[in-house]
Amino acid sequence: MAKDIHSKAASPLPPYFSIDPDAALAELGQPTDTARFAEIAEGCARGRSDLASRGLNEEGAKSLRLFSTWEITRYLIPVAQAHFRRVLKANPELPQGRSETEGGAKWFTLDEVLRLRAFFAAQGSKAKNYLPYRPEGLAAKLVAVANFKGGVGKTSTAAHLAMSAALDGYKVLVIDLDSQGSMTSIFGGRVEDEWKTAFPLLARHYGEHLRLENQRRLDRGDAPHPLDESLSAAMEMTAADVIQPTHWPNIDLIGAQLNLYWAEFQIPVWRMAARSWKLWDALTDRLEADGVLDQYDVIFIDTPPALGYLTINGLSAADILLVPMGASFLEFDSTGRFFDMLHSTFASIEEGENLAARALGRPEIGFEWDAVRAVITRYDSAQQGELAGLVQAYMGPTLSPHRQDFTALIGQAGEQVNGIYEADYRDFNRETYARGRETFDETYAAFKKLLAGVWRREELALQAERAAS
Repeated sequence: MAKDIHSKAASPLPPYFSIDPDAALAELGQPTDTARFAEIAEGCARGRSDLASRGLNEEGAKSLRLFSTWEITRYLIPVAQAHFRRVLKANPELPQGRSETEGGAKWFTLDEVLRLRAFFAAQGSKAKNYLPYRPEGLAAKLVAVANFKGGVGKTSTAAHLAMSAALDGYKVLVIDLDSQGSMTSIFGGRVEDEWKTAFPLLARHYGEHLRLENQRRLDRGDAPHPLDESLSAAMEMTAADVIQPTHWPNIDLIGAQLNLYWAEFQIPVWRMAARSWKLWDALTDRLEADGVLDQYDVIFIDTPPALGYLTINGLSAADILLVPMGASFLEFDSTGRFFDMLHSTFASIEEGENLAARALGRPEIGFEWDAVRAVITRYDSAQQGELAGLVQAYMGPTLSPHRQDFTALIGQAGEQVNGIYEADYRDFNRETYARGRETFDETYAAFKKLLAGVWRREELALQAERAAS
């Protein structure tokens, strides 16, 4: 026993027992004042520009990599490689690709892939689905990706779903409502100030309401509320003024930057000045009025990690709500509180609006989403399987049964400032690449099933309505 006690005593002490206050003071440095924050931010900005530039081409813009015949026939156009080559040879007017070495594999731009897919859809086997399901006559579907919790892969999930949908052939718009602008960086967006974000759309919606309200005030003999310089400028803008192309031929972007956060302070000021303004309809109404819902197939909205006014606009606009979460107690707890806050927020809006509607004899409002799903991201089956099963039992069908695995491919692509689908598989072992992207393909498949079901339900309802008339 004595020997055992002695050996324990000889063990090194934990590091927090041996801290010398004078040595700690020597390493401490000077106190930080407000100006120091600017210096830190400037250093981070230089580093961010340096890291982001590693994914830029010679013109200083992001460019999308090429796609090989192997990749096209495995992931993008469901035909055998030999048949693919025969079709190209028989149709010299089609994109023929380019080889990096004589006799080497052919590589194609995504724009060329989209043209080839359209050709196969028109001329190929009718038994295959070369084009993704998209009912005619229906508007684009808006998909909001939201959660309180940071670090759950919210922006990454939204970005990869947008890329997946683009590779599948959909025309995609990405709206970044998070003033951190991470989604904007992923797609190489350039946003100088808030006037190239969604802010002018919200401001115009309020300005139009104010003009109608002012007309009513004039009719009553009251003085109108003035439209300040910002509102007057916004009244001249449409969605086309803030939508920018990206390095993906079928993905456009409404970007974000730090000044967008100003909307969180401005919107409540507008709301106080005009209590009848329905701020939660602002984004939806402007996108519809500017024809955006007819120009795209799917619109992804990346929201801030807080339930502020921008998030409320994104959630109100959405047809489908996706809530990424990790398989841990804290993230499960936070996600539950997020849904509780969603309920209290939208129930409060409904209660306030419907109280007035009943008094005036107007129709009542009610928020509704076509589908709501929580998605477990960064999943480790060896460590989180039991907890994920418990979370599934408590959340039921709201939690998607698909779990997005964490793979080494995520980290490696992130180091290159690229999404998974932007990574060149030649930078990896081909089998490693195939396994790594499999979890993202499955995530997209689970989402596409939701999208197809929502569209199909709407399509059948439209057919029934037409038959009845």
